Amino acid sequence: MNRKLGIIILFSAAVAAFFIFDLHTLLNFETLKSQNEALKATVEAQFLVSALVFFVGYVLVTGMSLPGAAIMSLAAGALFGLWPAVVLVSFGSTFGATIAFLMSRTLLRDWVQTKFGNQLAPMNAGIEKEGGFYLFGLRLVPLFPFFVINLLMGLTPIKTLRFMWVSQLGMLPATIVFVNAGTQLGQLESVSGLLSPALIMSFVALGVFPLIAKKILNGIKANAVLRKYKKPKNFDTNLIVIGAGSAGLVSSLIAATVKAKVTLIEKHQMGGDCLNTGCVPSKALIRSAKASYTINNSQDYGIKASGEVDFAAVMSRVHNIIKTIEPHDSVERYTSLGVDCEQGEARIISPWEVEVNGQTISAPNIILASGARPLVPPFPGLDQVAYATSDNVWELTELPKRLLVLGGGPIGCELAQSFSRLGAEVTQLDMAPRILPREDKEISTLMTERFEAEGINVLTNHKTTAFENVDGENWCLAESDGDDVRVPFDLVLIAIGRKANVTNMGLEALNIELNPQGTVAVNEYGCTSIPTIYACGDVAGPYQFTHMASHQAWFATVNSLFGKFKKFKIDYSVVPWATFTDPEVARVGLNETDAKEQGIAVEVTRYDLAEHDRAIADGETIGFVKVLTSPGKDKILGATIVGAHGGELIGEFVLAMKHGLGLGKIMGTIHIYPTMLEANKFAAANWRKARKPEGLLNWVQKYHNWRRS
Repeated sequence: MNRKLGIIILFSAAVAAFFIFDLHTLLNFETLKSQNEALKATVEAQFLVSALVFFVGYVLVTGMSLPGAAIMSLAAGALFGLWPAVVLVSFGSTFGATIAFLMSRTLLRDWVQTKFGNQLAPMNAGIEKEGGFYLFGLRLVPLFPFFVINLLMGLTPIKTLRFMWVSQLGMLPATIVFVNAGTQLGQLESVSGLLSPALIMSFVALGVFPLIAKKILNGIKANAVLRKYKKPKNFDTNLIVIGAGSAGLVSSLIAATVKAKVTLIEKHQMGGDCLNTGCVPSKALIRSAKASYTINNSQDYGIKASGEVDFAAVMSRVHNIIKTIEPHDSVERYTSLGVDCEQGEARIISPWEVEVNGQTISAPNIILASGARPLVPPFPGLDQVAYATSDNVWELTELPKRLLVLGGGPIGCELAQSFSRLGAEVTQLDMAPRILPREDKEISTLMTERFEAEGINVLTNHKTTAFENVDGENWCLAESDGDDVRVPFDLVLIAIGRKANVTNMGLEALNIELNPQGTVAVNEYGCTSIPTIYACGDVAGPYQFTHMASHQAWFATVNSLFGKFKKFKIDYSVVPWATFTDPEVARVGLNETDAKEQGIAVEVTRYDLAEHDRAIADGETIGFVKVLTSPGKDKILGATIVGAHGGELIGEFVLAMKHGLGLGKIMGTIHIYPTMLEANKFAAANWRKARKPEGLLNWVQKYHNWRRS
């Protein structure tokens, strides 16, 4: 704090002296022209002393971000000659810029990064990766104010040494132009004579140079990676896609739509996890479980009924639904759309070649969309007990009497509630302190209470250590707060996460980089460490959602096919998701937990479904709509909906955030009555009510009173 205070005092004193002693009047074009001959005589008499005084003055002016640097550059050329002046101005401007840079970093960076860290995160990542290119481009174009660049760069993570040498190189062309103009001082009538349209266009052209240099450098890097492999002279197809899940199917469809020849390789089932073991079967099971729950609670609706669950029939319905949707993702459909479908295990053997069924297929680009599989840790004794995952639980034909669900995330919660509603005795166990840990604590509490009310035994803060089978009885051994816990079960469903499918596909041989989480590392365009290979969907992360796989697939496909002309950065600005429990939990953007962790100031508006007409009529009053907005504004930073059809209702907030619409726009939109969607409008209305202009309304009340008198 003392150092900061000292800098502020010193800076303030320097600026005050600059104006108090009218030093700024010396740094103008007219003074320079009128005093040119006298100053030249002084320089000729004492060149080194004059050069040193000029250098120190230049550093102070630029370091303090004072006006006059352009005039001093002209003066340097007029007084010292072209090349001595270039040296003085080049190093003087670099030192001055660095002083301003360090002042900004010392005084402002911590405060700015703390207050706006979340918004600045993408910029920080870009500066850390390619800050030199950005700075070089800004320095080449004098349209960007010198002092503004210094101050802004001080707020970023760029290293000081890099800032110095890149600044010196970037400013050198403009330095030469200004200094050279100073050598012709007698022919210049004003500073504006320097900035002719032709000269400005020259500077703009210089500004394009970093982009060209970056493209050349990327080409050099790509060639360095690819040169050890033999590139085919001709290609069999334009694009090879590995994996026929959501990401792979969308990639293939897009490529075929733009008339590219595409080969899709799937080793197991078309449609991937979503169709066969994930979204489709789980939602079918959830619907049957919901029907069972409604029938068993039919007295709430004035109906006397009871329902016996035929579990085999339930699972038969699940498989029938899969078969009904299956043609949408079938080989026949995609073949009819122009996709060459190959059934077999793919292995990448070069940046352009994939081996499948004993044949080699080549293409300019490859998209890896191999998905993920359930994570099954090597628990001691697991092989001694009956266990299932979200991949094979659909093979059950008999309802397990006692089901242990390992995992408190979305998959674990959805299946725990569904099996409980179908008649199983369910225990849900997780090592985390609460279920649905990515959501706000109040949501975890609400869902825990709902689960327990439905008969589910929720055990959080329980770490599984082993399994054992004793006299035909299955046991899960766990630790909780230092105590040993034993949980009996007939079947354990392991739902503690998913692991990217990256093995046995040749990735190791090509040294394709992986993230610490085991997913394939990709850049902002979806490209892996091999320039010709892209990845999307669960295998790449960071979001393992079907809709995000489709979203990423568009970018991976377009960038792979047309990246030589234009590349598009994957847009992660607005990412929604939902957990299909009852009530559903849907979210987009920030929640209160995220905002607190990231230090983002927000205002929270809430509307409870217990007040909602349609929710009351449907008997679906558990839940709420919660919206986070910027302080004092209606800009939506995030929304969470807990309630019936939350996955559908969140769509309005997704649209609003994507296109910059605030709560005022939602409130001003007509919503059909009575629908659940009105809850969004009522939440927006609550935001407005909390900010009504009380002072103005008091005057309005007086006006009404006057009219009655």
